[in-house]
Amino acid sequence: MLALAVYLSTGPVHAATTATLAKDAGTLRVGSKRFTESYILAEILAQTAAVATREPPRVLQGLGNTAIVFEALRAGSIDVYAEYVGTIAQEILKSQQTLTLPQLREQLAPLGLGVDIPLGFNDGYALTMRKADAARLGVTTLSDLAAHPSLRFGLSNEFIGRADGWRGLAASYGLPQAPTGLDHGLAYDALAQGRTDVIDIYTTDAKIEALDLLVLVDDRKYFPRYDAVLLHRLDVPQRFPAAWSAIGTLAGSIDEAEMIGMNARAELHGVPFDRIARDHLGGQSVDAASGASGFLGKLFGPDLLRLTLQHLLLVAVSVLIACAVAIPAGVAVASSPRSRTIVLGVASLLQTVPSLAMLAVLISMTGRIGVLPALVALTLYALLPILRNTCTGLAEVPPGLRSAALALGLTPAQSMRLIDLPLARPTILSGIRTATSIAIGTATIAAFIGAGGYGERIVTGLALNDHGLLMAGALPAAALALVSELGFEAAAWRRRRTLSLTPRQDASAASPPRRVPMARNTG
Repeated sequence: MLALAVYLSTGPVHAATTATLAKDAGTLRVGSKRFTESYILAEILAQTAAVATREPPRVLQGLGNTAIVFEALRAGSIDVYAEYVGTIAQEILKSQQTLTLPQLREQLAPLGLGVDIPLGFNDGYALTMRKADAARLGVTTLSDLAAHPSLRFGLSNEFIGRADGWRGLAASYGLPQAPTGLDHGLAYDALAQGRTDVIDIYTTDAKIEALDLLVLVDDRKYFPRYDAVLLHRLDVPQRFPAAWSAIGTLAGSIDEAEMIGMNARAELHGVPFDRIARDHLGGQSVDAASGASGFLGKLFGPDLLRLTLQHLLLVAVSVLIACAVAIPAGVAVASSPRSRTIVLGVASLLQTVPSLAMLAVLISMTGRIGVLPALVALTLYALLPILRNTCTGLAEVPPGLRSAALALGLTPAQSMRLIDLPLARPTILSGIRTATSIAIGTATIAAFIGAGGYGERIVTGLALNDHGLLMAGALPAAALALVSELGFEAAAWRRRRTLSLTPRQDASAASPPRRVPMARNTG
């Protein structure tokens, strides 16, 4: 409490309480990285600020690694998120030295950013292995690993690429191993099942004790402290004074044991993040498993309607835009083999770009996260099948029909509109059908940048290694794809039925009246 009082009296958060301040207008946007602790801290921030804002804060969960979340903060797509001083110093500011809070503030200010409100705990990087294996090999420190080059390292991709991660660690300790990249949420399973021997962890992870793991001693003090703080846009305290005052009460309010306990409720018992945050802020002692829900509760949870609408919006808008671009482009190049080859080649090239790489590039290009880059990416992926089928459908139109149309006095544009496109329509619709299926599946990736949809559950399930939550996101996406296929199939059946009936009706209407033979007068 003394540390909290000192901080509140000297830091940027004033002593005024939310009770004496008017509620803030606007929407405070809180971001998180893609691991359990960050999800929980985002909910704690949002719920703390909610009492002082007219509109509920918006939580953008699981935006990705440090680079993506930091870019979102700089671009103004989010206002604040929980970060760690070691990460800010080494990964963001590229400093090789340990920096104090005043030094961090000084270097972040030119970027329009600030760092404040230490939350009270340190969550550092460490390496761990199974206790039984460590005892058998005599490994207790990071230095001991150098004597065992055959050990299999499964490290998170972010840790492998970070300046304060694997490269510096391997150089400092002379480690000869070549690590394999693993998602952090899956690494514990890989270690428990014997598929890897050493993984990187956060020191507040809940599964360390549950899986009987040994945290190896950093005997050369390579890792800096990773005290949790809030990284925010510099104008947030001015735009949201009441909310910022409320958030300031979180200073020094969470210690390591509390954070480990909250992580355990999420990872070991499947309690939702918002429930964990609410229980923590309420200050009540609760059973660790309290609030956990079964598979049906996850599948038909209160977020199902919201996620469905978001997923439908992403798919429908991206496919419609792709149609508006690809069909005219296909019409324009269909008659020119060279142009057709170039355009289809570009569309094919776009299709090969990995979705996460595409999203990262688009975030950098647009300066935004969320719906806009997600829609652009989905549209680019939907172009190829529509464009290719448009060209194919037009190529299948018999040349004789075009000649007949011109002979009847139709212009090329009229011939395209009245003859070519109607005949090519089934093939074009087939391309749209394929593009829609691709978009439904690919839209799950949009959750990595805060665009919503069923991918939210999948991303969170990966972070928690929660197979039930993964299925709760995958099954609705599969059901939506099935409904889409049935809809296209029903439309195709109706068209085939219409075409099968039309010739008979036309023949009946067009045939001349039957001539009745007159009786010959023989009288």
